[in-house]
Amino acid sequence: MNIAQWLYQSALARPSAPAIKVGEGVFCDYATLARRAEALSRHLAGRGVGAGDRVALFAANCAEYLEILHACWWIGATVVPVNYKLHPREAAWILEDCAARVILTRSGEMADAGLLPEGCAEIAIDSEAYRVAARPGADLTRPPSLQGDAVAWLFYTSGTTGRPKGVMLSHANLMAMSFSYAMDVDRIEPGDHSLYAAPMSHGAGLYALPYIRAGAAHVIPVSGGFDPAEIIGLAGSLGGLCFFAAPTMVKRLVTAAKAAGFAGEGIKSIVYGGGPMYGADLDEALAQFGPRFIQIYGQGETPMTISVLPRDLVADRSHPDWRARRDSVGFAQAPVEVEIRGADGARLPPGETGEIMVRGATVMLGYWNRPEATAETIVDGWLRTGDLGRMDADGFLTLTDRSKDVIISGGTNIYPREVEEALLLHPEVHEVSVIGTPDPDWGESVVAFVVTVPGRDCDAATLDGWCRTQIAAFKRPKRYIFTDALPKNSYGKVLKTELRERAGTEV
Repeated sequence: MNIAQWLYQSALARPSAPAIKVGEGVFCDYATLARRAEALSRHLAGRGVGAGDRVALFAANCAEYLEILHACWWIGATVVPVNYKLHPREAAWILEDCAARVILTRSGEMADAGLLPEGCAEIAIDSEAYRVAARPGADLTRPPSLQGDAVAWLFYTSGTTGRPKGVMLSHANLMAMSFSYAMDVDRIEPGDHSLYAAPMSHGAGLYALPYIRAGAAHVIPVSGGFDPAEIIGLAGSLGGLCFFAAPTMVKRLVTAAKAAGFAGEGIKSIVYGGGPMYGADLDEALAQFGPRFIQIYGQGETPMTISVLPRDLVADRSHPDWRARRDSVGFAQAPVEVEIRGADGARLPPGETGEIMVRGATVMLGYWNRPEATAETIVDGWLRTGDLGRMDADGFLTLTDRSKDVIISGGTNIYPREVEEALLLHPEVHEVSVIGTPDPDWGESVVAFVVTVPGRDCDAATLDGWCRTQIAAFKRPKRYIFTDALPKNSYGKVLKTELRERAGTEV
């Protein structure tokens, strides 16, 4: 089945329902969105794009994003959404790796930079040629049927440990993810607005699919990204806002809401994930907004779909283990099985820490043109996530860290998140990230990068004294580096590779 058929059906069933809004203004209804997508698909076909060919999309969030995705699927092509914050040279490497036939950019950036690979054509979304290509026709033709394992979305990983790898996600993968959203994460209702404050090249764009099926409205902020004041305004004018946000975005929104006296009116759901949500930050968010939060845990290799902590359990304080549950990432989502395995591959009992393994309908087909990496990552049908965690007897999964981020000091494992949680409880600490650096005596030593609350001062001695009251002595940072901000990628994840480089120069 072709996932573009969801848009086709919504266009027939709800032709006049608003499909895309830019801010408060309607850009197009569902009938127009589907016709624009089909018109663009014909244009792509005329350029020689066919089933299985790759079409890249290298642009910030925009009103045209969803029609481009569906235009690719309408002819059975594979879409390659590229993080728009990448350097054009990095984008060019992706184009070469996937042998893209066409790339759509905002204004022709790749050709202007002289980085367009041979055999790849560029279409500028801002051009008159694009406007003509996407001009809706009078008729609407059903998208062709496809096999479930046809590749729909080629997602390139962030490449923090080397060149990024292309994750092959099939139409069946995306459908299973969408079903799980409707079953486990949030129920979509008439009047809901799916807001794209996070990059549509990643999870936010994937979450558009169940909203397409439901015929709900999609909102592109005028800013094109995450602006807390803009979100607060849209919540008041539109209502029913539902959006994905990284924990760092939630923190910024809560800070802005406090300053504005905003208590979440008009926001229905905030799905958070993509990084650690620290207990102190979540408590603050719940106090400000109430039970509007749902947590998910996933990876590009099993998109947005490993575990879920529903809103009632995020807000619950009645269960004897409510704090541990709130600090977890919930239980396995409906389409997958989750296990904790030891270094020998054996399943571990409740409470023991090991690698998180996932099997189910959302797990990727494999990595693009990388059979060896695929064989290392998918073993007997189980996805090796590279994340470490433990599961309690009730199936609630608690993350400790990425396996590559674990600090081994004096032969003992130290999980950075434990140290970060402790430091964030200090009233002067706004953000923190903990890394390990080489140590000639201990193997590695703990280093904390700290952002203090604006207008307040703090020093290493104060935080060291605080840690003595919170965590074991061997886990305490040996060094504190105070900084104005933590480096993050466009998805809000802290770039620990940059912090390790910086720690090596600040001795």
